[in-house]
Parts: sequence; structure tokens; C-alpha cells
Amino acid sequence: RNTALQKASMNDIRIRTATAADVPAMLDIYAPYVTDTAVSFEYEVPSLQEFGGRVSRTLARYPWLAAEQNGKILGYAYASAFHPRKAYQWCAEASIYLAQNARGQGLGPLLYDRLEDLLKRQGVLLFYACIARPQKEDEFLTFASIRFHNRMGFHIAGEFPRCGFK
Repeated sequence: RNTALQKASMNDIRIRTATAADVPAMLDIYAPYVTDTAVSFEYEVPSLQEFGGRVSRTLARYPWLAAEQNGKILGYAYASAFHPRKAYQWCAEASIYLAQNARGQGLGPLLYDRLEDLLKRQGVLLFYACIARPQKEDEFLTFASIRFHNRMGFHIAGEFPRCGFK
């Protein structure tokens, strides 16, 4: 199997703050989640300018991390405000996207562990992930995100049944 991430070379992975130079590679990773799945609730892939703006706006308050191996971006994770009201400032929502050929090889936990560590240092007490969950798996939406988040110690805190259609 040809994969972007080789388990034997996990030490080669560098988790760092994303930069403007990473935006095209990160958008390339994100695009198939928009066009080929129901993981993202966006209908159209954002422009490079829009996506770059998201990164810079996020970095003003929260971490946006890139996972890099041999100069190639394999995935990214970031936090954002869970809710805009002031009392929610002690919690954040996490998002993670991996290149299709880098999934299932241990990169997700590396990104999330670093993201959670940074958020704790910022005083964030709760870390949420809003995940699309199908009634039954199909080629557009699986239970992979649910399984990943369960392994990472998350548990279901609430559901919004049938709230998005794509």
C-alpha cells in the first residue's frame, strides 16, 4: 500500500504552527472532504483567499497546526470558538483533516495531543468536536470520526439529528 506516512518514520513528523505558505497544501487536503464526503457541511471548496483568511483569523486566538513530513503537509488540526458568547471562552471546538493517504497511521493522535496541550496552556478547559454521524455508513460518511474521537477520550455530549443535508 502506498501511503504518505510511513509508521517507521513517525519521528520524521513535525507538528508546527501553520503558516500562510501551508494554505495551498491544506486546502488540497480539505477539498476532497467538501467534494467527495459529507464530513464537511460546505457545498463548495473555499477559495485560496477565503481559506487563508480562515487560517489567519483562527491564529489570532487559537492554534492551527500543520503536520509535516519531509516538507510535505500531511494534515492539520485547529481550534475555534465553541460559541461566541463570553462565558464560552473556556472551551473550544477542534477540527482535524488528514490527507487521504495519511489516515489511519497515527498522525491524528499526534495532532490532537499537541492541539490539546496548547489549548490547556491557553486556559481552555473543555475541548469539543462537532462530528457528522450517519444513521448508517456509506461512501460519503462513515463512523471513522466517531471511532477516532472515542479513542482520543471524547464521548457523545449531545446530538442534532438530521441537522445537515448534503
